[in-house]
Amino acid sequence: MTPFTQYIKDLYSNIKEQLPGSGNNAVSEIREKGLLELVERDFRTYRKENKAIFEKHIACASGMKPQLTPPPYRPVEEYFHCKVKDFDTRMCIFLNGWYVHTGNPLCVEDNGIIVGSLFEALRQYPKLVFQYLMAENSSREDSLSAINRALFNDGLFVYIPDNVIVEKPIQLISLTDSPNELLLNNRNLIIVGKNARVSFIQCDDSIQFKPSFINNVTKIYLDENADFSYYKMENKNPESLLFNEVDVEQKGHSHFYSNAMTFNTGYLRNKINVFLKEPFAATKMYGLYLVDKKQHVDNQIFIDHQVTDCESYQLYKGIVDDEAVANFLGHVVVRQDSQRTVASQTNRNITLTDNARVTSKPFLEIYADDVKCNHGTTVGQLDEEAMYYLRTRGICEVNARRLLMLAFANEIAEFIQIDSLKARYKEMIRKRLNGELTICDQCVLHCPHLGM
Repeated sequence: MTPFTQYIKDLYSNIKEQLPGSGNNAVSEIREKGLLELVERDFRTYRKENKAIFEKHIACASGMKPQLTPPPYRPVEEYFHCKVKDFDTRMCIFLNGWYVHTGNPLCVEDNGIIVGSLFEALRQYPKLVFQYLMAENSSREDSLSAINRALFNDGLFVYIPDNVIVEKPIQLISLTDSPNELLLNNRNLIIVGKNARVSFIQCDDSIQFKPSFINNVTKIYLDENADFSYYKMENKNPESLLFNEVDVEQKGHSHFYSNAMTFNTGYLRNKINVFLKEPFAATKMYGLYLVDKKQHVDNQIFIDHQVTDCESYQLYKGIVDDEAVANFLGHVVVRQDSQRTVASQTNRNITLTDNARVTSKPFLEIYADDVKCNHGTTVGQLDEEAMYYLRTRGICEVNARRLLMLAFANEIAEFIQIDSLKARYKEMIRKRLNGELTICDQCVLHCPHLGM
């Protein structure tokens, strides 16, 4: 057993009675199974295929601990405000792993929409929540997923009933603000009923520059003809370890759309698993990562075409500078008899220095014969011909490089379906490429140690 697995096992033994839901037998069963899975897996995949990643980024989290009591309530306006103009959302805040509220941890609307703390939803609606929370493990779960099962502190619960169109997007903001080195595990559960539609925005931000290990799992269930748009923005401090796993199960004629952008990070892994379980389900996935210095970002995409007449599309792009590392692993499976499948997978990267490293592995696994599938990847530098064209028009080299990078990155922003969010993301892309954007961009504090 690796020392880190032993550390998690000992930590669980010491704090299991203090974890939320410890008095609930079903929750305890989930936690115990998670611990057993962790011991059984013991990070074998990481130690064999990503030994350097495990030793440098994961094993070093030994000693970090969860915050076992909620922080004192503070109005969120004191430490965070969203800079997206004309952007009206239902904002849900998690601070150090705890749901921030003024006394009502679960909001239930007249039309049946439920939004709030997962554990409060368990208390008020056990039959609704447990049928999803106790569902069989995803075939793609790994050691980090098992840690989340064992130690999850809380999470956001969202339930959209059949035939409900949610006009106001739901925004989940996860913040860390602690003098301690935190080990955080949140487990989010989103259920979208038949013919329902909702947009969801998830933001990860830091307030203090302390090392942290954040390991989140989000389960999304889309019923027939459901429409779910998922936006992800990450702007974390260099000391952070951030692991996001999203599992999506789609029924017939449902639509899943995602757009994930990474502006700053320490070590980040975004893992999205999509299971197309009934005919005419469709998914479209876009991603952008802008990393420099010694930042490290992994994007792992798995799409499982289990039945006929489903479609999937992926386009991920990255700009990698200095000594940063970016990895893309895309895996599309087309099962036997999944005829008339349409699948496309593309990853494009620009490296700005000789020390920047990109690994791109698009992969198609096809067992049906009536399909339209393609994949491709590129890793290169800025187009010299385009640079020459701009220079001959009187544009200096620095501005020419920025214009080319901006055009390359903005393609992903153009797919955003919320105009105010699209404008804000374009602004952040411009600032990031100009070297103006840091993790402090979202913060309303003026930190003396930064001379602000």
